[in-house]
Amino acid sequence: MSSDNAPAAPPVDPTPNDPDDGPGTFADLGLRTELLEALTALGYEEPTAIQREAIPPLLAGRDLLGQAATGTGKTAAFALPLLQRMPADRSGDPLALILVPTRELAVQVSEAIHRYGRDLGIRVLPIYGGQPIARQLRVLDGGVDVVVATPGRALDHIARGTLRLGQLGTVVLDEADEMLDMGFAEDIEAILQHVPEQRQTVLFSATMPSRIDGLARQHLREPVRIEIARQPTPSGAGPLVRQIAYVVARAHKAAALGRVLDVESPTAAIVFCRSREEVDRLTETMNGRGYRAEALHGGMTQEQRDRVMGRLRAGTADLLVATDVAARGLDIEQLTHVVNYDVPSAPESYVHRIGRVGRAGRQGVAITLAEPREHRMLKTIERTTGQRISIDKVPTVADLRTRRLEMTRAALHESLLEDNLDPYRVIVETLTDEFDVMEVALAAVKLAHETTGGSVDEEDIPQIGFRVERDGRPRRDGGGRDGGRDDRRGGRPRPGGMTCLFIGVGRRAGIRPQDLVGAITGETRVSGREIGAIEIADRFSLVEVPNAAAAEVIAKLRQSTIKGRRATVRRDREDGRDQ
Repeated sequence: MSSDNAPAAPPVDPTPNDPDDGPGTFADLGLRTELLEALTALGYEEPTAIQREAIPPLLAGRDLLGQAATGTGKTAAFALPLLQRMPADRSGDPLALILVPTRELAVQVSEAIHRYGRDLGIRVLPIYGGQPIARQLRVLDGGVDVVVATPGRALDHIARGTLRLGQLGTVVLDEADEMLDMGFAEDIEAILQHVPEQRQTVLFSATMPSRIDGLARQHLREPVRIEIARQPTPSGAGPLVRQIAYVVARAHKAAALGRVLDVESPTAAIVFCRSREEVDRLTETMNGRGYRAEALHGGMTQEQRDRVMGRLRAGTADLLVATDVAARGLDIEQLTHVVNYDVPSAPESYVHRIGRVGRAGRQGVAITLAEPREHRMLKTIERTTGQRISIDKVPTVADLRTRRLEMTRAALHESLLEDNLDPYRVIVETLTDEFDVMEVALAAVKLAHETTGGSVDEEDIPQIGFRVERDGRPRRDGGGRDGGRDDRRGGRPRPGGMTCLFIGVGRRAGIRPQDLVGAITGETRVSGREIGAIEIADRFSLVEVPNAAAAEVIAKLRQSTIKGRRATVRRDREDGRDQ
């Protein structure tokens, strides 16, 4: 809807905020049989508060402005009505567009819609930067019903004429505050200029700053407003889950994970990864480092899954490396630690993951391994959950030695209190005839220490942290040293394992970080997660990529264009390599 036709202030229908009001089952909401069967198969028993309040007005075709705490089921709240209202005779052009801030959330929402609408034959496509655009073009050309997109890639397809929005009946802006924080406001406005004026518009946001209110006033018509309050923490009750994040470069993540686990000494832990491939790689790596690790992902049979869980519950495995989907529904009583190997892109995923510890009054620890560029995602999680995540330094070799010595001391203390030591007295008495009793004790402690895993890995893990520029974009900071680089290109330490590339286009050419990420991931085998710091000056940009991929990125970018422009691409001269 254009701003010329927007009312001065959108009328708002108040709706009850009591989670106990409203329909008690999904059937009470009037959903069609195919959706009810899909929900039953997925183990959904009853709607959440946001689903009870949002689904009826959305089924009636109303616009909606929703605010809810994380982990409340917003995806199903807008996806189920969207699927219910899909006509039987669908053309090739999409009937619904869902805009989300990140590629990970695009995949997550797309997978959820596919699961809900499988029996309806719904065709859903996620489109985002970093995925080969040729595949997206083929699927769009073949016809889709629902597109889940990041704003930048959606706008690219609109400009190409490959994403046609003339048949849209519904537009959803999910995590709207996050999209505005990431600088997508102009893209969203441009996209909404291409959609039909007569449509249903749905906006969900974890917070409601004035910018969201302005967006709603301009593009929503007489919206129903829903706000689900966060449940208050009982007075005097602190959180049962201790939340920590360690900032570590991707090349050192596996080593950092091992170091952190050695210091924390969990009874049992789950490490969450984003993909099956990462689960398999990390499981193999951790077993090679001496941990009893088991993999769990969607590519495994039920028999394999049961065998893994049996070993974990029997104590013959103490580390489970899993994807979110594979770990759904697990309740492991002895679980003490949850580890996010990457920062979850959606706060709901973070809440679901850490909710697996701290149950039934038990205390737990949630650990996140964050790359320097994931600062914004951590802050979003903190803002939407209302809980602080402590940023700590990766334990050093000295820390690990101290911890292991403490474990040896504790084991000896327990033995002195509880064990029958008389059978060993003759050994001590014989040795003290020749050696001082302190020397005998030291030798015994040394043997005990070595047999309880006293050896220490000597791998150097660089201490790095977050650095935030004035525009809010995270930057690497080399262990407390001056990590700055301005447009005059003053020096700073290069993170281990990364090469800085000079690209001869910048702000004057309209270049944004997502343009550079899209160009690199679209033309090479480098994923978005592997790209490091990005700095954009007026006439050039600097991008950090893994050392092993630098030559490929240079070659591919020299053969392609970035926003229609050919650019000089070479290693930054400060890297001290041949250009």
